[in-house]
Amino acid sequence: MDILVLLQLIVSSSLMYAAPLIFTALGGTFSERSGVVNIGLEGIMVMGAFMSAVFNLLMFDTFGGLTPWLGLLAGGLIGVLFSLIHAVATINLRADHIVSGTVINLAAPALAVFLTKIIFDAAQTGPLARSFGRSNILGLQNIPVIGPIFFENTSGPAYLGILVAGIAWVVLFKTRFGLRLRSVGEHPQAAETLGINVLRFKYYGVMISGLLGGIGGAIQAQAIHNEFGILTVAGQGFIAMAAMIFGKWNPLGAMGAAVFFGFAQSLSRVGSYIPVIQDIPNIWLQVLPYLLTILILVGLIGRSEAPKKLGITYIKGN
Repeated sequence: MDILVLLQLIVSSSLMYAAPLIFTALGGTFSERSGVVNIGLEGIMVMGAFMSAVFNLLMFDTFGGLTPWLGLLAGGLIGVLFSLIHAVATINLRADHIVSGTVINLAAPALAVFLTKIIFDAAQTGPLARSFGRSNILGLQNIPVIGPIFFENTSGPAYLGILVAGIAWVVLFKTRFGLRLRSVGEHPQAAETLGINVLRFKYYGVMISGLLGGIGGAIQAQAIHNEFGILTVAGQGFIAMAAMIFGKWNPLGAMGAAVFFGFAQSLSRVGSYIPVIQDIPNIWLQVLPYLLTILILVGLIGRSEAPKKLGITYIKGN
């Protein structure tokens, strides 16, 4: 295979798998920067995938080619609703963040499959009416050499995620909103003395995580699996959390880590075309992303500096 064709295949496949991880990792970054651990991202992705698939199938006749993009909004909205459950439990009711997130992760797949059976009389939706497919990016594919590799026949949602990562970095580190959000995750008592509504900003962080996590699930359903079923998400939320930690709670770092994990996942699909690894059994390439997740998390324990008050319940006035 020609080297340029091989590089184009690797890059486009990596970006396709990275797209849902980018959005979800960015969502986790906002939540944890506000001091709220959200391991419920897995469940939020499941609900986003479910809602986008239902929207895609039921609304295609109305919206046509725009349906997958509008499906992102549908997934994001259901993600916000589910994130509110986590926000109320951890911020107002002072529940343990890990327990609350675990409940969401357990409840979401069961609820989504139950609703799928009611709507479609099956445990999965079947093929969607319109998936994202692949596209050229803003005519950039005409740039010599790098154009065909990075911008031709590739993933539109991935480049949207890269754009959102840049916007998220600006919001977190260059705006008053971002400064206040980070302050409630680092020094909530000090933030309160300056007149910042700590609980409100924690809600903002969790709701943004729900929005972006739901969009991540919607991309997973509409760009990778082209349907919704019990295995549509299958651990992607946890990989996104690993990308967030690997990226040190920085949107650009999380985005880069998500692309790395996307590349690891793509190897099971394109590995047979790469001479160095083409003889490795495909099963090892399939488990590689999860193995890397464990190794990276173990290796980063004690090295990555999380927000100081992450996971600590804040009691107003104390």
